[in-house]
Amino acid sequence: MGASTHYRLVIADDHPLFRGALREAVTGLFEPDAIAEAGSFGEIAGLLDRNTDVDLVLLDLAMPGIRGFSGLMYMRLQYPGVPVAIVSGNDDLAVIRRCMEFGASGFIPKTLSVKVIREAIEQVLEGGIWTPPDLDLSAKSDKHGAAMLARLASLTPQQVRVLMMLSEGLLNKQIAYELGVSEATVKAHVSAILQKLGVESRTQAVIAASKIETGQWPQFAPIPQ
Repeated sequence: MGASTHYRLVIADDHPLFRGALREAVTGLFEPDAIAEAGSFGEIAGLLDRNTDVDLVLLDLAMPGIRGFSGLMYMRLQYPGVPVAIVSGNDDLAVIRRCMEFGASGFIPKTLSVKVIREAIEQVLEGGIWTPPDLDLSAKSDKHGAAMLARLASLTPQQVRVLMMLSEGLLNKQIAYELGVSEATVKAHVSAILQKLGVESRTQAVIAASKIETGQWPQFAPIPQ
């Protein structure tokens, strides 16, 4: 695959040196001015809000504003047309499987060589799915895990963002300021989150969020029929 100006990439990682390494890996796949960088979740959202004509986001699971899977979950809901490949230092099988369940187009461990990272990115750009070839990801979520995925899928992008901020300990008025909405709107989102997750309090929602972000499925009340 030669250099192509129509491909646009966002490299999202809070370590400048690793962003530079990824730039090196994609040399020839993208023109230099078609590569944007983000060091925080807020910067990613800002870039995609200004320009959704992005062909791929390379996303680290751990960076400012992102805790675990919450950032990936938000991006798949808010920008469903933008493929996201996870590039992470955590290559645990359960983590990779969960990322793929949340809709990632690939999982690329940071420990791979530049050559293999490049090949993985090429495959995703061509519409494929890439994960380390020596891993067996065929196992599906158990019944409880599938139910949790259904709950999370019912959240709107804004509700996911509010849940992320709740887990960071922000108050309603702080969340309202960050999102540019009224405090009443935030309260409405919180109520909807509690109902959809099947929990009874803000504290339970925060506990649930922290477990979700680490790939653990908390026990919730049965999903209403």
